[in-house]
Amino acid sequence: MAVTRMDNVGIVVESLDTAISFFVELGLRLEGRAMIEGEWAGRITGLGSQRVEIAMLVTPDGHSRLELSRFLSPPVVADHRNAPVNALGYLRVMFTVDDIDETIARLRERGAQLVGDVVQYEQAYRLCYIRGPEGLLIGLAEELRSRKRP
Repeated sequence: MAVTRMDNVGIVVESLDTAISFFVELGLRLEGRAMIEGEWAGRITGLGSQRVEIAMLVTPDGHSRLELSRFLSPPVVADHRNAPVNALGYLRVMFTVDDIDETIARLRERGAQLVGDVVQYEQAYRLCYIRGPEGLLIGLAEELRSRKRP
């Protein structure tokens, strides 16, 4: 038996509204929002009784999803948002965008900050990392084969 697909990437945030707004500006579509609570949910996560507000966002092609979670209980116990790019564990999510410069400009209006520089990798990609809402590390990639650049 093999994996049939990757369902979603999950990110825990303090402000669901701020994070939703940011990722919608990036180009994702809000698919739904719900409260997940009770003993059944805690059995999955190992947290016991929990109360979590989630939002599911989907990429324009419909193939990838981002699940944003805001824990109401139990309280958050660790914060990895300011970890450097070389920290161990899950760290970032990367999105392919049509125009990296335009995307950065739009997201800066929502508080995004460039981590390093926008760098071109061979003739294939322009790449960068930004810090989004709450310091979340987000990668952006622009495929150059689809666009002519000087």
